This record gives sequence, structure tokens and C-alpha cells, in this order.
Amino acid sequence: MVSLYAATQKIYPRSVQGIFAKWRWLLVAITQLVFYGLPWLEWGQRQAVLFDLGARRFYIFGIVLYPQDFIYLTAILVISAFSLFLFTAIAGRLWCGYACPQTVYSEIFLWVERKIEGDRTARMKLDAADMSLEKLVKKWYKHIVWIGISIWTGFTFVGYFSPIRELGMEFFLGNMTSWEIFWVFFYAFATYGNAGFMREQVCKYMCPYARFQSAMFDKDTLIVTYDAARGEPRGARSKKADPAALGLGACVDCSLCVQVCPTGIDIRKGLQYECIGCGACADVCDTVMDKVGYPRGLVKYSTENAMTNTWSKEQTWRRVFRPRVLLYLGILGVVTVALFTSLALRKPFKVDVVRDRSSLARIVSGGQIENVYRIQIMNAAEKPLNFKLSVDGLPGLVVATEDDVRVEATQSRWVSVRLQLPYDGAAAGSHPIHFLIQSYEEGVKVVGELSEKSVFLVPR
Repeated sequence: MVSLYAATQKIYPRSVQGIFAKWRWLLVAITQLVFYGLPWLEWGQRQAVLFDLGARRFYIFGIVLYPQDFIYLTAILVISAFSLFLFTAIAGRLWCGYACPQTVYSEIFLWVERKIEGDRTARMKLDAADMSLEKLVKKWYKHIVWIGISIWTGFTFVGYFSPIRELGMEFFLGNMTSWEIFWVFFYAFATYGNAGFMREQVCKYMCPYARFQSAMFDKDTLIVTYDAARGEPRGARSKKADPAALGLGACVDCSLCVQVCPTGIDIRKGLQYECIGCGACADVCDTVMDKVGYPRGLVKYSTENAMTNTWSKEQTWRRVFRPRVLLYLGILGVVTVALFTSLALRKPFKVDVVRDRSSLARIVSGGQIENVYRIQIMNAAEKPLNFKLSVDGLPGLVVATEDDVRVEATQSRWVSVRLQLPYDGAAAGSHPIHFLIQSYEEGVKVVGELSEKSVFLVPR
């Protein structure tokens, strides 16, 4: 009987030290400091970053966004996409190798695993050994720590959508809502499963970026590269031996580059889609080169053109910043400037005008034609504001209800507004009008005005 499927072989990445490992851990520290710390920051009397889906308000430090501000989310997505294109065009899968949550949490979980079970050889021996008290204790201890990290991660994630201090009290008192419980444990389960058990499988089989990354690569993209011309033919030798006399290249065939790879590939076989560009193989190879007294750089970040034409670093970097990269930089710069300019010029209030559909137009006492509207005023400022309502577009058109409205800080309010027009003030039909809303504080105009279009119906 022939099986068409092979069982997954567990990968035991070896610990590594080097410049790229330091960069990776620096990014782990920065990303996790931001993720875990941001919800605990306060801005005035509220949480600094809070996405309040129930109230339909997003608080980002001093900015309050409403669903009508969806354009800013679009701009952020465009910036993220072009940033990914830019990084990929310059140096391949930088995001995957250094800042992707899958990489970050896999590094954290691996660090815990090494501290409890030991490095690569010790972990392999422990897994191959029969069950014993030592093995049971180490395995359970590791998983308890993993679960603790996962639950704290899920709790922090939900803390971006529910005030985290209140959520903490509810968590320990068992008073969380069903949705909060679901998302805390769902996110914890995803973190525990992906970082603990499905590390390289996520990068190799589940992540779509691994599949389409080649479309954003070219021959001037910096990638982790093995210098085959210098390294081949590979082979073991003593430290004192002359490789030229033995007919060998610089590669001592130690296989450490394979042992440190988080996805288990051999970089000496060339670029493979499983490579996440973390540079672990370059770090360990430099360590081996130092030990045997050879120059570093047998495995390094380089480009296909640089390897083919034996370019210097200066020549390589000149080609890295090519027209394609400059185009990405230009688009990214324009969108970023436009986003921040729009935020800087954004008025801290919004207005929506909705006609009252239950009564399109009617004749009221005094021979006046009346239309009814519902106006939503959204105050995005961190202080209460008063709003003065007026209307223009037809001679004699007036606001027949209260025209001064107060809205508390970061709140919204629906107001019913009646407009009246003399019976002979306009011909029958639909007439365009404009609501003018002025905001002020204590009688002083502070943020200008907004104008919203609508129509006034005159019955036949």
C-alpha cells in the first residue's frame, strides 16, 4: 500500500546569536511593548486607544473617529499595502522574518521552550525518550506558560475593544459578556495553536504571502543568499587544512544553517518560497566562518544580479534603489502626507441630515409649508460644543424649532428640526437647500462651520 502523504516532521530550531538575531529580538520587544502596553495608556479621562464598536467610535489618542471616517481606514490600508510592496521589493520578506505576529510569537514560545526543555539536542532527546516524571513536568510546565501567554494575549486583544481596566475586573470576577469571553479565548487558542504547534506550517501552507511573494521580487531584491561560487564544493576539513589544496570551497558542510532555520530549509539549495528571510542561517554561518578563520558572508543578504556580476556593496545598494522602489516610495509618501494633512485639517464634528420619511411635507397653522428632518451631530472634540443651526436656499425658509444644540464631548446627538416656508414661497416640487451648522464654545466660534445638502418639498 502506497501512501500519498508524508507525516509532518517536527522542526527543532537551534538557538543562534548574531546581528540579525539581535534585530529580530529588538523587533519582538518593540512590537510586544506596543501591543501589550498601548491599551493601558490613558488620554485625559479615557483609554488612549479604544475601538468602541458598541458606541461606533474609535479613540486614537486625541482623535475621535466615527464610521463616516472610513476614508482614513482606507488610507491606512493603502499605506500598509505599499509599505509591504516597498519592503518586499527592497529586501524580500522582511515583514515575515522580523515583525509578523506569527514570527514574533513563535520566537517567544521557542524561547520559553528552550528555557524549560533545553536547546535543540536536548529537546529532541526529551521527545524521543519514554514518558517519565521529568518529561511530564517539563512538558506540563511549558504548556502552562504557553497558555498563560496566550490568555494574556487574548485579553489584551479584547482590551482594544472594551476598556481594559474594566475588562480586567470583569475577567477576575467572571462578569465578562459572552462575546468578550469568546474573543479572549478564541484569540488565545489561535496564539497557542499557531505559535506552539503550527509554527512553520502557517508560514509554508497557510500564509498567502509566501505564495505571491515571487511576483514582487526581481533580480535586484536583497534576499538571503548562499554564495555557491565561494562555498562549493562543500566538505568537512580540519581547521588547519588548506581548502584550496583539498579542492574544497568555504562551506564546511556543518548543516548548522539547516538546524537554525525556523522552516527547516537548506539555503544552499537556493531561494525557496518557505524562506522567511530571517537571516538566522547568515548569523550561524558567520559564526562558523569565524571559528575556521574564513571571511564572513558565505550566507548573506545579497541580490541575484550582485551574485552573478560579483558587485561590491556600493554597487549592490545603488541598484536596490531602482525606479520601482522610488515609485513605491513616492506613492507611499503622497498617501501618508495626504492622510496626516487631512487629519490636521479635519473639523472635530460631523453632521448627517436625514429627512423624516413619515411626513414628507405638510401644511401647518398660519399657512406655512413644513418639512421635518432629523440631524445627527457628532462631536469628535474632547470638550462640549454648542451648535447653531440655520438654513438657506429658499426665500423665507426658517428653522421653526430650537436652533441651538449642545453636544457633550465625544458624543453624538439626534435632533428633530422643522423647517417652514410661506405657502406661496416657492413653486411645487423639490428644491435644494443647505443646512449650515456652526460650532462654538461659550459664545465664541472655534471650529468653523459645515454645510449639508438636502431638499425641501413643496406639495402641489
